[in-house]
Amino acid sequence: MDITIHTTSLPHEDPDASLAFYRDALGFEVRTDVGQGRMRWITVGPAGRPDTSILLAPPAVDPGITEAERQTIREMMAKGTYGWILLATPDLDGTFEKVRAHGAEVVQEPTEQPYGIRDCAFRDPAGNLIRIQELR
Repeated sequence: MDITIHTTSLPHEDPDASLAFYRDALGFEVRTDVGQGRMRWITVGPAGRPDTSILLAPPAVDPGITEAERQTIREMMAKGTYGWILLATPDLDGTFEKVRAHGAEVVQEPTEQPYGIRDCAFRDPAGNLIRIQELR
């Protein structure tokens, strides 16, 4: 069996702010941008890596979700506990400084973890936790 992870999704509340974060702060390329207003589905990914993408999507638009569930999702996003992703780079310090320079909310500066990795963390404009791990 040959299976890869092609795309994962993260919710957005403000598509323009999320697009600016992923494109300008992280340096991802924009692959698709469909819809309008807050109902936009934006696919981004690292340049030169078309096999790996993040779909930025409006939250809780599935018609099968109840209003109570939508409210729970909104509350979790506001607290930053709904979506997260783990990225990796060989230049953790340079990446951290670039993302911080774009005004991203710093959750954790580069730190050597007791379990053998070095990483840092930010929140994107929707509150998603973006952990970045150093490739060794």
